[in-house]
Amino acid sequence: MKELTVEATVANIDTVTDFINAELEAMDCPIKAQMQIDVAIDEIMSNIANYAYAPGTGSVTVRFEAEQEPRAAVISFIDSGTPYDPLAADDPDTTLSAEDRQIGGLGVFVVKKTMDEVGYEFKGYRNIFRIKKLI
Repeated sequence: MKELTVEATVANIDTVTDFINAELEAMDCPIKAQMQIDVAIDEIMSNIANYAYAPGTGSVTVRFEAEQEPRAAVISFIDSGTPYDPLAADDPDTTLSAEDRQIGGLGVFVVKKTMDEVGYEFKGYRNIFRIKKLI
């Protein structure tokens, strides 16, 4: 298990992505899975940066774990911002045009569709959002 703690800002998305990609490369992760994970990192980090501590800022710890059987990458995003379960909201109706859909929720929807597992818990005054991608 490896961890990185950074200020929860949009500017740190690249730092988190680089940290995770180094671990994925060490696992010989296929490029398609890596790209899907990169999109998930961008979406999750953007949400934490924009909403968890609004209007202020705080930190986020990103934890990477490699599982062997089956081979998978497990990434947890841990913050102590406002409690919020992004999985509790209804999925957006993608049959509607972009103009007719309500704003928000599409990023989490993409994460849910591209990852093999997603989970959320509020534990010890911290939001913990976890994604798992089989490799």
